[in-house]
Amino acid sequence: MNFQNLIEDRKRFFWLLHFSGWIGFALVHYIGSFMNDMRDIYVFIIISNAWFGALLTLPLRYVYQRIWDMAPWKLILAILSASYVVGSIWVVMQNFTYWEFYRFGYRPDAWYWYFRNSLGGFYIVLCWSGLYFGIKYYQMLQKEKQKALKASSMANEAQLKMLRYQLNPHFLFNTLNAISTLILCEENKTANGMVAKLSDFLRYSLHTDPIKKVQLKQEVQALTLYLEIEKIRFEENLKVIWSVSKEANNALVPSLLLQPLIENAIKYGIAAKTDGGTINIVAKTFGNDLLLEVSDDGPGLTATNTSSTNKGEGVGIANIKDRLQTLYDDYSFSLSANEPNGLKVNIRIPLEFDSE
Repeated sequence: MNFQNLIEDRKRFFWLLHFSGWIGFALVHYIGSFMNDMRDIYVFIIISNAWFGALLTLPLRYVYQRIWDMAPWKLILAILSASYVVGSIWVVMQNFTYWEFYRFGYRPDAWYWYFRNSLGGFYIVLCWSGLYFGIKYYQMLQKEKQKALKASSMANEAQLKMLRYQLNPHFLFNTLNAISTLILCEENKTANGMVAKLSDFLRYSLHTDPIKKVQLKQEVQALTLYLEIEKIRFEENLKVIWSVSKEANNALVPSLLLQPLIENAIKYGIAAKTDGGTINIVAKTFGNDLLLEVSDDGPGLTATNTSSTNKGEGVGIANIKDRLQTLYDDYSFSLSANEPNGLKVNIRIPLEFDSE
């Protein structure tokens, strides 16, 4: 059991600290006895005092549990009163033991001598009470912190799931539109091929946990399925060039991170040219970062397609930005012109690998 688990286990942590504290109390007094040249029997006195202290402070735990929700001033008053009562009883037992065993049955002339040094006993029990409340408050704060972290994590997961699943209907709508067009043009064989590819791609997207990251090579396989669907539509007008380094191939990325970018490149770049075009997909590592790039040789962000591009960003690019912001503290996302023409998207995220 590690230290964090020990803190969370309140009962075990209390017993450990309780007896460790009183053992420490006994050791300090034993070391102090060397300064006064005490007889050997004094060791028994020290042990008995520590044992009485441990036994008498135990009921305080249950008293404090009952008064925990009191008003602050009442709580302070109750703590002071309980500490004084227990401290006084403890001092009486200490004095009796000392006189009985160390001073051979000595009895004081007045009864109030049994309460000698009661202020010291009160102080030690009050310290015990302070430590009890301090540790208990610390445990409560840790528990609340864990609840807050769990709630934040659940909120992030819910947001990621929403953003991730948002891609499916968007992509599905565009693809079904294309299939519908093929059927209307009586290209049934081509439409059937698109349906088969679409089925494979959706099976991948639905079976992939939207919270977990996947290896880039797995993402490439899914994107290849998607591009095969698009190649059925564009035939020879769509060319794709992959450039993925060996190290980047095993890096972890959010699932379907690049699909909206490729979809935008096809919709606003390739489809806008009568003779089609080329999409370049690059993935490489640089230090502790993974660099991803999707570029096309389409018209780019010209005045004629600015509104279309902004419309595409509504679901695709905006979705990616939100997912990256939720998943990473350190990342970058940029849109720029692709020389000599076209659009280029660059993403930088921390380099991560599967621990398994």
